[in-house]
Amino acid sequence: MNVQGTGYENVQRNLTLLTDFYELTMANGYLANGYRDTIAYFDMFFRKVPNEGGFAIMAGVQQLVEYVRNLSFTKEDLDYLRSTGIFNEAFLEYLRTFRFVCDIWCVPEGMPIFPGEPIVTVRGPVIQAQLIETMLLLSINHQSLIATKANRIVRAAEGRAVMEFGSRRAQGPDGAVYGARAAYIGGCVGTACTICDREYQIPALGTMAHSWVQLFESELDAFRAYAREYPSACMLLVDTYNVLKSGVPNAIRIFNEEILPRGFRPAGIRIDSGDITYLSKKARKMLDEAGFPDCKICASNSLDEYIIRDMLMQGAKVDSFGVGERLITASPEPVFGGVYKLAAVENASGEVIPKIKISENVSKITTPCFKGLWRLFDRDTGKAIADVLTLHGEVIDDTKPYEIFDPEHIWKRKTVTNFKAVELREKIFENGECLAKERPLKEIREYCAQQVDTLWDEVTRFENPHQYYVDLSPALWEVKNRLLQENNRSSGEKSV
Repeated sequence: MNVQGTGYENVQRNLTLLTDFYELTMANGYLANGYRDTIAYFDMFFRKVPNEGGFAIMAGVQQLVEYVRNLSFTKEDLDYLRSTGIFNEAFLEYLRTFRFVCDIWCVPEGMPIFPGEPIVTVRGPVIQAQLIETMLLLSINHQSLIATKANRIVRAAEGRAVMEFGSRRAQGPDGAVYGARAAYIGGCVGTACTICDREYQIPALGTMAHSWVQLFESELDAFRAYAREYPSACMLLVDTYNVLKSGVPNAIRIFNEEILPRGFRPAGIRIDSGDITYLSKKARKMLDEAGFPDCKICASNSLDEYIIRDMLMQGAKVDSFGVGERLITASPEPVFGGVYKLAAVENASGEVIPKIKISENVSKITTPCFKGLWRLFDRDTGKAIADVLTLHGEVIDDTKPYEIFDPEHIWKRKTVTNFKAVELREKIFENGECLAKERPLKEIREYCAQQVDTLWDEVTRFENPHQYYVDLSPALWEVKNRLLQENNRSSGEKSV
């Protein structure tokens, strides 16, 4: 787990009350009703992959870790809560001496994740497990959304570099900073957000805006001034006036007059408007004929995975992409629907009692119990076959054939052989103590690419991806089915 103590994380901001108000009213009520020490198990999971995709990317764990590590109630927090007139003094005293003592299990950042999986599980006193719900969901939902979108865009670029250019369109400062972090995990090579280079060592990238070109007496003067200042990294923005009639010709002239004499080669040109596919083809031909086949062409301007894919299918001669608003806001589906639900409680003797939420909407029926999460990999191909939710402590023996089945359509079954079973989650807190080990962000980015590569192409395609199997072990399915049947009988409905 990445727990880098960056400056941005350690800015002195008291985020303890960044929580839904009902978390506090419930906690007050739990204490008043004798549930102070009741141990509860909560799962975070999501129900649907954004943009109808086949998988999502786990991100945001570092911010969750930092929040939990710094969780405490200040005098100002307590004064505010007292001023509401809602909370009793016993609860305020509980908060005054608050110490987080929960256990947390979590899927590592960069791992592909699928609907219905317990990507985070919190075990501990129900008051504490409930209190962290909002920030837990905020951290994981936001960055998983952006990392997932970034990974789609990176895959559409087919090996060409993608740069995150969205700071100015992000939803506030944290949206820009943490969005850039998530985009880097998802596969972007760098960001326009300077603070992210300082704090996360994400390469800061950028050259000039149209205002630079407009400020000078002529486009040629603007290019010449820039080339003299930055000869070793000269990328010129060529669409301020006319890409093919002035922008590219002036760039070629400056490359010959200012860059080559100084012993450098031009870094490239950027096109930010117009029919970029057409313009890139023409520009490539002009650059090649001028003796600059190594001069790169960068494209920007409201790009996303679909536009990039279509541009490349149409033969665009683009070497890299700068993607802004549609990445940093995950347009057109800017919501990652992670939820946090009670899965079990412990009784006075320590027995774990499963809890289930039932709905007429089948997708909203939860999976009860304290669970494990496994991924089965084919030993020959290295590809992921399926994920399996088990009872906690249940082990999948990969030395023997293992039958998986669709938990909603149980007649759909498959026996898996020659596979490796890997438990996906790591314990990052034990009794409130942080166990998470530091991982450089670059390592998480590489890990993400490796893990996405274990998915079949049918799962990673944009349109109508194959539904990846997320199954229940027979033992877990039996518990869930039993609770459903008991609910049917208790509500007077006919069992099915």
